[in-house]
Order: sequence, then C-alpha cells, then structure tokens
Amino acid sequence: MVSINVTAAGKPIALARGLPMVVELPGKELENATIADVKSAIAKKYPRFYLDRQKITLKDSKNILADDVTLKVAGVVEGGELSVKDLGPQMSWKTVFLVEYAGPLFIHPAIYYFPKIFYGGHVQHSMLQRYVLAFVMLHFAKRELETLFVHRFSHATMPFMNIFKNSAHYHLGSGLALAYSIYSPMYGATSPYIRGTVRNNPLYIQAGAAIWLFSEISNLITHINLRTLRPAGSRKRAIPQGYGFNLVSFPNYFFEFLGWLVIAALTGSYAAWIFLVISTYQMYVWAIKKHRAYRKEFGSDYPRDRKAMFPFIA
Repeated sequence: MVSINVTAAGKPIALARGLPMVVELPGKELENATIADVKSAIAKKYPRFYLDRQKITLKDSKNILADDVTLKVAGVVEGGELSVKDLGPQMSWKTVFLVEYAGPLFIHPAIYYFPKIFYGGHVQHSMLQRYVLAFVMLHFAKRELETLFVHRFSHATMPFMNIFKNSAHYHLGSGLALAYSIYSPMYGATSPYIRGTVRNNPLYIQAGAAIWLFSEISNLITHINLRTLRPAGSRKRAIPQGYGFNLVSFPNYFFEFLGWLVIAALTGSYAAWIFLVISTYQMYVWAIKKHRAYRKEFGSDYPRDRKAMFPFIA
C-alpha cells in the first residue's frame, strides 16, 4: 500500500476543507500508482471536488502532473507530499464545441429567411447570398459532426467560463455580424453592388464555390488523419504525416483559412474580412505554439522544411 500526503496549493479549497489529508492506495506500489489514482481518492472523500477540477503538482512546483504518470516517475516517495489546486467548474470540450458551432446554424437562417425583422422589408436574395448561406450551413454542420464523430481531445474539459468566450467568437463574428452584413439589401439581387457586377456572375461564384469545397474536404481529411494518430482514450502523440502535413504542421488551419478567404473575397464584406483576420491570427498563434512543441518533442526526427501553417511561408 502507498501513502501520500496531499495539501492544498495556495489558499484553502472550499470543496475540500479537510485538506491536508493522507491518501492511501491499497494494493498499489509507487511503480504502478498513478496521479489519476490520487485524484480518485481525493474525489471519493470530496465528491464535489471531481477529477477534472483537480490540478496535481509536486510540492512547491507549478508543473501539472498528467493523470497517467506514476508516482515513481513523478519523483514521489512513500509518505511524500503532493499539492492539489482547484481549477474551478469545468465543461467538456465536446460540449463547448457543440454549443459554439450551433450559433451560426441558427443565426444565419433566421436573418436570411426573416429580413423584415432585421432590415424592415423584403430582400430579393442574390445568387451570392444563397451560396454564402449554403457555405456557412455546410461548414458548421461539418464542424458539429466532426465534434461528435472525428475529434479526439487531449484534455477532457476546459474552464466553464470559456464557453462564453469561445461562443462569442462564432456567435457574434461568423454568426451575427457576418449574417447581418451579407444578407442585407446591399447584397440583394437588385442592388447596384451586385447587379451587373462580377459578384452576380455565375462563373465567378461557382469558381469560388469549387475552391471552398476543396478547402472543406481537405480540412476534413486532415482532421481524420489527426484522429488516427491518437488511439481512443490515449494522449499518445506522433509526427503527423499524409495529406497536407508534408508542407505544414497544421494544414487543417490552413484549409480553414482558405475557406473563409473565399467568402471574404466573393462578398467583399467588411464583416467577413474582419472575421478572417481575427480567426487567422488566432489559428496562426496556435499553429506556431504547437509547431514549436512538435520540434521540441521530436527533435531531429521532425521534418526541418515543414512550416507551421502557410506552405513555404510560415
């Protein structure tokens, strides 16, 4: 049996007022007892302090210990001490993704089909508006299905408050602002901005649609490839290979950028361009951070010429 002392890191934890405590793990040794076992023992005594709220570290350290790390590997000895911190209310990544992607699926049809409510009159929709509605609906329907059946998350949960921040990006940016701009009378069939211009040319719109479809299918392929890298229930990491990955570490971000670039270029909407800039900047920040992590983890085995997000550029 292993015995470990567990203390609160920093201020007392409201959900675990009895800390410090001694965690006993019957039938376990330092070689096979894991951080997850310690978390389970804490949660058993304090049920409201569930596993995903707990951050376990060595005493006087800020580095989180992963659930599958054994006590021996972590450097804990018999009778040693671990610290636990309350991460606050948590929500599953899957739930957050489903909620944030659902917003545009409701907002776009509402503004498109009920123009009198939003613009005070009827809008004779142009071919461009019909295509953009189809682009948005198919894109976010794909994202919902990927969340349910494709994505495997390295972490089970995120802080509860993140759902509001993440949802605002999609509900307001690619939802309300984009829909209100593009389905307005300015983009209607009788508008001088559309009538007699390239924006009403079927060949121009369909060429854009072909590029958009390519980007969406490519994005899906890269997500499926990423899924195969991580077995279910595992945090295993491997060097991504295959479609798109020979050029960049995160082709899924590049193809996402390309799809929104098509909408911005076809429409010329300020809302579309602003959303494109903000989302591309965020994806590039993520790509650079993860790209560096790949290089650090895999060292010389990681392809030297592979860029982070944009082929041959960066």
